[in-house]
Amino acid sequence: MDIPELDHFALSLEAGVARIAFDRPAHANALDAPMWTAMRSAFEWADRYDPVRVVVLAAHGKHFCAGIDLSLLASVPRRIGHADAARAQEKLRHMIADMQDCVSAIERCRKPVIAAIQGACIGGGVDIVTACDMRYANANARFAVREIDMAMAADIGTLQRLPRLVPEGIARELAFTGREIGAEEAARIGLLNRVFESGEALTEGVGEVARCIAAKSPLAVRGTKAVLNHGRDHSIEDGLAFVANWNASALLSRDMQLAAEAIGAGRAPAFDD
Repeated sequence: MDIPELDHFALSLEAGVARIAFDRPAHANALDAPMWTAMRSAFEWADRYDPVRVVVLAAHGKHFCAGIDLSLLASVPRRIGHADAARAQEKLRHMIADMQDCVSAIERCRKPVIAAIQGACIGGGVDIVTACDMRYANANARFAVREIDMAMAADIGTLQRLPRLVPEGIARELAFTGREIGAEEAARIGLLNRVFESGEALTEGVGEVARCIAAKSPLAVRGTKAVLNHGRDHSIEDGLAFVANWNASALLSRDMQLAAEAIGAGRAPAFDD
């Protein structure tokens, strides 16, 4: 399977680490209509392509993502236009659901997704990074749930995912006020795993984390993500049953034997994709 060419995205793959980068820097990587579907395609590729073991979601230019492109918002009346208000509302609901699905493709991707964030991460950018498994940023990163200033409720995933990452009161404050926070505060409240001083340090630090994950058993990594995602939305009892069922087959993998042999020999194991 070849690496796809997608509008306003740059994709690469090296040693199991896929890099998916927003590539619309002149527009602060604001998401126009083609970018939403391209993002879904990128993560569907990463999910299906066995040599991909971990994904780094990054961006070209000064900013990570300025959110939904205003041209897309301006086009909504034309795209949903219908003489019957009920049918227009049906089209709008389908449009929102499709954009939600484009972000959920990140969460559905069986491989861990690491967000590397610089500059502005606003509105739809927050929707996107909250769907990632881990988030790292450089010191100049800033975040805002800006939809409230557009007189709307955030509807692409932030209000569902952010309260699972930070204290609920903080999530509500950010959603109600649209207040912008910097990288240090984002780390303090739990939105970020770590802050790096520079863009170069961010790239190297995230690369180190990605390479560490890529060296693990891909089957075990995919299983761990599946169990964590299931457990987040279910009771502990349901989660224990899910992991028991998962490991009933996964523990029979050749990877466990390879790991044991490598530990005994004092060397790094080499796993199949």
